[in-house]
Amino acid sequence: MIDSHCHLADDAFADDLDEVVARARTAGLSAALCVLAMGEPAEAVRVPRIASLWPAIRFAIGVHPHEAGRFTAPVEETLADLRRTIEATPRASALGEIGLDYHYDLSPRAVQRAIFRAQVALAAEMQLPLVLHTREAEADTVALLQEAGGTALRGVLHCFTGTAEMARWGVRAGLYVSFAGVVTFRNAAALRDTATGVPLERLLVETDCPYLAPVPFRGTRNEPALVVEVANTLARLKGVSVEELDEAVTANFHTLFGV
Repeated sequence: MIDSHCHLADDAFADDLDEVVARARTAGLSAALCVLAMGEPAEAVRVPRIASLWPAIRFAIGVHPHEAGRFTAPVEETLADLRRTIEATPRASALGEIGLDYHYDLSPRAVQRAIFRAQVALAAEMQLPLVLHTREAEADTVALLQEAGGTALRGVLHCFTGTAEMARWGVRAGLYVSFAGVVTFRNAAALRDTATGVPLERLLVETDCPYLAPVPFRGTRNEPALVVEVANTLARLKGVSVEELDEAVTANFHTLFGV
């Protein structure tokens, strides 16, 4: 089992990271992708400890759309800093999470698009897969990715909560679609229908912890061990055993992020 998106460098895990990783290993997780926020020194400092506790973990680094407005230097300077950070981070395997978020609009939309576009180009140049965040911005996300990557995209639509049409587009474009604890929520019937239509060979599972703990842990701090609940739900939806789903998502993870 894998967790294709977690935030283990977050403050929420500062006091008990050892126990969190131990529970993940006990739950059968063999690997995970830890997502880091560009320009957050506290997270960067925790990377060596995380890597030492979990040798199979990989890292993704990028400018989240919520934070795009913080990067007021020319885009070229931001990209140069991001490149240096990625190159200096052991086991950096992806660029992200990046994208567009028009729900909260914590950064101006034009700035979000400029930073997103530039990071997609950098990922192509560095031959790294993308970890993509899109919320209430599907049309612009698709347009920008088509403009920047055409049909040669590599990456994942993470914590997917979008439309079935968006999921189908992602699969056609060569992306993976990852589901988190939201798919277990009682009011997420439409999302479960969407998940049912995603082929096993394009499916990933994640926690997005410390957020979005799955049922029956909703309302508590999420952690990688709980990705098993997401996998159980998806296996039932797709009519396969948990073992078969586990084998598929683990293989997909390694295909996308490297062994």
